[in-house]
Amino acid sequence: MAAEPHSIAPGPMVPQPYVVRSRARETADTWTLELVPSAGAPIELEPGQFAMLTAYGVGEAPISISGRGADGSLVHTVRDVGAVTAELCRAPRGGTIGVRGPFGTIWPVEDATGADVVVLAGGLGLAPLRPAVEALLADRESYGRLLLLYGARTPGDLLYPEQLEAWREEGLDVHLTVDAGTRSWLDRVGFVSDLLRDVTFDAESAVALVCGPEVMMRVTVSALLERGVTADCTYVSLERSMSCGIGHCGHCQLGPFLICRDGPVFSWDQIRGWLAVREL
Repeated sequence: MAAEPHSIAPGPMVPQPYVVRSRARETADTWTLELVPSAGAPIELEPGQFAMLTAYGVGEAPISISGRGADGSLVHTVRDVGAVTAELCRAPRGGTIGVRGPFGTIWPVEDATGADVVVLAGGLGLAPLRPAVEALLADRESYGRLLLLYGARTPGDLLYPEQLEAWREEGLDVHLTVDAGTRSWLDRVGFVSDLLRDVTFDAESAVALVCGPEVMMRVTVSALLERGVTADCTYVSLERSMSCGIGHCGHCQLGPFLICRDGPVFSWDQIRGWLAVREL
């Protein structure tokens, strides 16, 4: 009598099928997808972590969590910048996307209890920070001042405009800027780091969360340090060419770190000496 085959549990390299419950256009090239598992419960991602999303037949890409639905569904905001992300952005309602994860480190929201928290985002960088903002506001009384300094190329490139207004009503001090304004634009024109001149907070004890293009993060962190925020309380989320998500392939190496395993969230004190190294 032949032995029955053993059932093999899916490993960390096997994407699980998720169904696109909803999709919403954020900007000209950016979409937000809400995903639910074809079977079972959704994976648990914490603010700052990412999943590898698979466009079947095309490839996969690391995409940060940008929210959770009421029933735990995964929310990812994706920008069309290549073959995989283009296919993900085109995924229709009812379509299937593969999900691997969760991977990576988290924003230290709980460690910021009692402190002023300054969130600084550039462009798509608000998407990985959105769960952190929501966690801060959900426990608003546990923190000091909560500030969001957010910039994009144009007013049309700002993510989540309706939620920005809702956050203001919940107690978040929101400041906006763009590189190029329009006739109807009434806020600042300039860099995110320039917004630090407009706000007050207790820099010596503050915690800063920063995400955006790498050059933006370097300039912004420099301005934070000049204000007196310490390097060990300044956190950034990095991107590199992540492929495996579990620290095996080495594609995302930055000095002694593997971004998928040791990051993507790092304190500036950990990685400031390595960001001068340009990865090819």
